[in-house]
Amino acid sequence: QVQLVESGGGLVQAGGSLRLSCAASGRTSSDYAMGWFRQAPGKERGFVAAINRSGDSTYYADSVKGRFTISRDNAKNTVYLQMSSLKPEDTAVYYCAARRSGMTPVPGVYAYWGQGAQVTVSS
Repeated sequence: QVQLVESGGGLVQAGGSLRLSCAASGRTSSDYAMGWFRQAPGKERGFVAAINRSGDSTYYADSVKGRFTISRDNAKNTVYLQMSSLKPEDTAVYYCAARRSGMTPVPGVYAYWGQGAQVTVSS
């Protein structure tokens, strides 16, 4: 089992940047593919980005491609989401998630979730 804790959320103006971190404990994070998802008020949780266990393959939602970058440091058991050129529509609670199999944009197959980090982008 693995526990996930997100950090780095906050309030930023449109066009600004933030970096989210997701620290894993309990098991070696390199055993897990990782994903970032987000949920805005009144909306379903949606896929943002995913990375495989070794960190050499990534996958992004079209809405964030070219603006967000997912990466991981397995030595630190941490996954990152660097967010740039932020827009008001990026405002949401951001969650990291882990699964033992390959990366996927489907939230329902991730077994472990963090508590979420609020990101608010003002216009």
